[in-house]
Amino acid sequence: MARPNFYTPAEISAHNCAEDIWLSFLGITVNLTPLAEKFKGDPLLHPLLMSAGKDISHWFDRNTGEIRRHIDPVTGLEVPYTPLGRFIHIAPPCPRADWATDFGKPWWKDDAYVVGRRTARTRRVHIVNMLADQRHTIEVCSEELLSEIKTRYARINSHADSYTWKFDGRVLDMGKTLEENGIADEAPEFAELSLDETLSIPELHVYFNDDLTEH
Repeated sequence: MARPNFYTPAEISAHNCAEDIWLSFLGITVNLTPLAEKFKGDPLLHPLLMSAGKDISHWFDRNTGEIRRHIDPVTGLEVPYTPLGRFIHIAPPCPRADWATDFGKPWWKDDAYVVGRRTARTRRVHIVNMLADQRHTIEVCSEELLSEIKTRYARINSHADSYTWKFDGRVLDMGKTLEENGIADEAPEFAELSLDETLSIPELHVYFNDDLTEH
C-alpha cells in the first residue's frame, strides 16, 4: 500500500474557494473540487463552500466515521448534525419525491476524493545549505520521512537530490522521520516553560555531495 501524502493545515487552507475546495476531517484530506463542479449552484453545496480549507472533524462521530446525529429540538427526531445547514448527500428530514438515493457513496465515504492525510502535528526545521551558506526555515509534517521533507526543500533548491543531510554531525536516514532519526520535537516543552519556541527548531545541514570531503 502506497504511503499517503501529508498536508499541513496551512496547505489545506490554501484551497478555499469553489474552484479549488479542500476539506479535512478525522485526519483525512479530501479534494471536493469535482463535487463542487457537479453541484454548482445547488444550495446544498453552500455549507461545504463555507467550510472550504477548514477542518470539519466536529461534524463526524470519531468512532464510526459517520456524520454525527442529534435530537432536533423542534421535531424531537434524531437527525444528522449539520451546523451550517443540510449539505450534499444528507437526506432531507422528511420524505421527498425529488430526493435521489442512487448517488452511490456519500462524498465523505468516497476514496476518489481523498488526496492524503492531515498531519497530526507540524514541525519547523532550519535547513542550512553549507555550500551556498543559505538558511531556510520550512514547516513540515511530523509523519513525513526525510525524503519527503527533501521534496519540500526541492521547491527552494532544485538540486536537493545532490545533497547529503546531516544533524549534529551525523548522516540522516532519509527513509525515517525526524523523530526516528533522533530529532525530538522540543517545541511543546519550550511552550510549557514559556521559552522562545524558535530556539527549539532543529537545524539540518545539507552538504553538496562533491563537497563532502571538506567537512
